[in-house]
Amino acid sequence: MAFHEFHYRWELDLKSRPHDLWPYVADTNRFNRDTGLPDVVEAAPVQKNARRLLRFHIPLLDLKWEEDPFEWSYPYRFGVVRRYQNGPLRQMRILLQMETQPDGRTRLVYQVWAAPRNLLGVIGIPLAIGQVSARRFQVAFRQYDGLAQAGAVPITLSRASHLMPGARQRLDIIRQRLVRAGSDATLVERLVELVEHADDLTLVRIRPYLLADLWGASRRDVLEMALLATRVGLLDFQWEILCPMCRGAEDRVYQHLDGLHSEAHCDSCNIDFKVNFDHSVELTFRPNPAIRAVTKSDFCVAGPRTTPHVVVQQLIPAGEQRQAMPVLETGRYRLRTMTLPGGQHLQVTAVGQSQAQLQATKDGWPAQELALSPTPTLHLSNETEDEQLLILERLAWSDQAATAAEVTTLQRFRDLFANEALRPGEQISVGSLTVLFTDLCDSTQMYREIGDASAFGVVMNHFDVLREAIDVEGGALVKTIGDAVMAVFQRPVAGLRAILRANEVLATPPPGRRPLRLRAALHLGPSIAVSLNERLDYFGSTINAAARLEKFSQGGDVVLSQTVYEDPEVAEFLSDPSNPFRTFPNS
Repeated sequence: MAFHEFHYRWELDLKSRPHDLWPYVADTNRFNRDTGLPDVVEAAPVQKNARRLLRFHIPLLDLKWEEDPFEWSYPYRFGVVRRYQNGPLRQMRILLQMETQPDGRTRLVYQVWAAPRNLLGVIGIPLAIGQVSARRFQVAFRQYDGLAQAGAVPITLSRASHLMPGARQRLDIIRQRLVRAGSDATLVERLVELVEHADDLTLVRIRPYLLADLWGASRRDVLEMALLATRVGLLDFQWEILCPMCRGAEDRVYQHLDGLHSEAHCDSCNIDFKVNFDHSVELTFRPNPAIRAVTKSDFCVAGPRTTPHVVVQQLIPAGEQRQAMPVLETGRYRLRTMTLPGGQHLQVTAVGQSQAQLQATKDGWPAQELALSPTPTLHLSNETEDEQLLILERLAWSDQAATAAEVTTLQRFRDLFANEALRPGEQISVGSLTVLFTDLCDSTQMYREIGDASAFGVVMNHFDVLREAIDVEGGALVKTIGDAVMAVFQRPVAGLRAILRANEVLATPPPGRRPLRLRAALHLGPSIAVSLNERLDYFGSTINAAARLEKFSQGGDVVLSQTVYEDPEVAEFLSDPSNPFRTFPNS
């Protein structure tokens, strides 16, 4: 017996603009939690074109369904279809649409189509969706509108405390230790408040750069505070391995670097990929269980905000087409599918095309890059013989990720977590790295003139000067070799400023101390992270070239490789003629 399908439509006039509302309304994981749905689990591996078999448990019923991939076009609409295998529902379809009004506000339309399987569904749908959920939906959307107007992130800080027994006393000690170690007292209080009052969805994955942006604080200050908080028992950290396609971590989370492998697999995308420190590995945090226990719960596993770099996603049957009208940031994009190799590359510019025909074909993708305007009308068509999930994604990675490439070049990280190293034999790319080599001039003569003990003290003092200069510029001292130093930085100009500062301090010591000169060289290029003597180290041609360049230094100067010399920030820095430097342009 076929039952009538129920259709519900709610319209709300909201004060915020669609692109301001999108981070909230498209976070279906949080929305489902906020509207009272139970958490879900995956009942089987991800299927073709990202279909999923999911289930959740409610009293007297273990509900199972097949879920199509979410479809969306940023920042105006998204929807999903669920086909239930048991229970009172046969199918449910959800569609959210937002439209900008002439006064800049938003008309939000949320629709639900629910097809009952049996009489229980006929009776229950009007009560559960038409009344209970209807009220919850409107409360959630109004709340998100308020957050969007305030420019806040959707972090819920409740009045209730969720601390473990005895945690409050430990927090008093932790506060004092963090401030004594140099953390800003205001930032410490904000972090403690977050750990005590934020919801579990926020705390299972604390991103320090997101917090820094939210608090208007220095990213480095917040990251270093989080690292210190790990040492004093407030937080734990975790290394997440991110898929280059969906950029999700899923179960690829490790407590230490020695859990990482140079290759990984993403079940959602069904691909193997090479792990690298500059994109694939992100450091995140969560509360220490002795302070607060948090549980990871999924209320929706594949909504639009799980892959925020994807601006359009459409499931298109063979031979059919769809239209999308997204709002795009300037930059480079790629259109791809889950099954066809390669993709169509696009660039968004102010003078790009306002209309574009984009086709998935069995013969592959066009070789030329297509220019699009920031507000194009896209006609997406599937010219293959199979259903295709078309995905339009930004190629730029989020800058709110504290990547392993950056974290491991911080002196504070190396000081606090000296034992964090890769497993023996693993080699992982760190992308582009700036390498500094220094050597103390005339050290052999100094040992003869003032004796071993005094000379050793001078060498140790010079290491302290170098360490401080390197740390100020956000770099890390990797190792000392005799009286030589190897250090690494994320940016060449930081390495240049560090060595110039160190040379100046060593050349003009306080009265009674011996002036010193350093030979030094900087090189920029790709490198490989390894473990050496149970510590994180680097090797490769970039390291070797930097070590060779240092031999050309005369002392009190710094040799720059061609790649460092041509770096835009270095060029700007060197435009000041008072900066002492020496370069070999053809090195």
